[in-house]
Amino acid sequence: MRTDKVVPLRDAVARYVTDGATVALEGFGHLIPFAAGHEIIRQGRTGLTICRMTPDIITDQLLAAGCVDRLVASFFASGSAGSLYEIRRRVESHDPAPLAVEELSHYGMYCRYRAGAADLPFYPLRSYAGSDLPDLNPQIRTVDSPYGEGLVHVVPPLKPDVTIIHAQRADGLGNVQMWGITGAQQEAAYAAGSVVVTVEEVVAPEVIRSDPNRTILPAHAVDAVCHVPRGAHPSYAQGCYDRDSAFYREWTAISKDKQRIRQWVREWVLETADHEEYLARLGDERWQTLEVAPAPSGSVSYGRRQA
Repeated sequence: MRTDKVVPLRDAVARYVTDGATVALEGFGHLIPFAAGHEIIRQGRTGLTICRMTPDIITDQLLAAGCVDRLVASFFASGSAGSLYEIRRRVESHDPAPLAVEELSHYGMYCRYRAGAADLPFYPLRSYAGSDLPDLNPQIRTVDSPYGEGLVHVVPPLKPDVTIIHAQRADGLGNVQMWGITGAQQEAAYAAGSVVVTVEEVVAPEVIRSDPNRTILPAHAVDAVCHVPRGAHPSYAQGCYDRDSAFYREWTAISKDKQRIRQWVREWVLETADHEEYLARLGDERWQTLEVAPAPSGSVSYGRRQA
């Protein structure tokens, strides 16, 4: 099996995530790259601009760790579990410091990635008609349609220095396969200068070729593949494990307390050597509640409950 692009997550973050970088961490409720976010925290990165459709818990954690100065995002919420209180403290009270925020709709964010991927100067969209977001975000502008249909809203391209996503599998050449709910992962990857993908399993190229319609990123678009089983927890990976909804509910109380969220980051991230140690601390009993039944999806083999 060729493993040309397979590297440890620690090495990929050290190489591709630098202080002050613009980093896209994409995954639309599903396949959120939490393990990569935690590794960014462990390596003490600062001054980052984080780009995410739905900032989610991972952004709260990166903020509490002091990694982020600016946020480009849409729909500020912790999945279905409530507010992200570290973000709220930064935005509403500038506590412990102000947070620069560029807010868009989901579609506006997607259009920015798409413009970046296609190297377009802007991308037109209709969905801001009647919205107050253009008043809040000066990057949302209007232009005259060259076809005589009046004004249309446009957004500029978004080109992250690095995009990091999580997927079910990839081969060592860098061909990445994903199934289930997808978001803007493909567009965010093509818009970026570098692409790092964490995966549940690394498979032989013939496995990828046997089911090519699952391939969302071909090898030429990927710089590094990192084997990080269960790297999306507490979000989920279709066919591998369920969403840890209890974790999301627990996060509200953690996030509300400024000291408690920092204690969580210290105990669960900074004091763990890597994602394997984080998983060990979670324990097998918790993982048993997240097992999924076998499915004809060619998904990874661990963590399944017999139907």
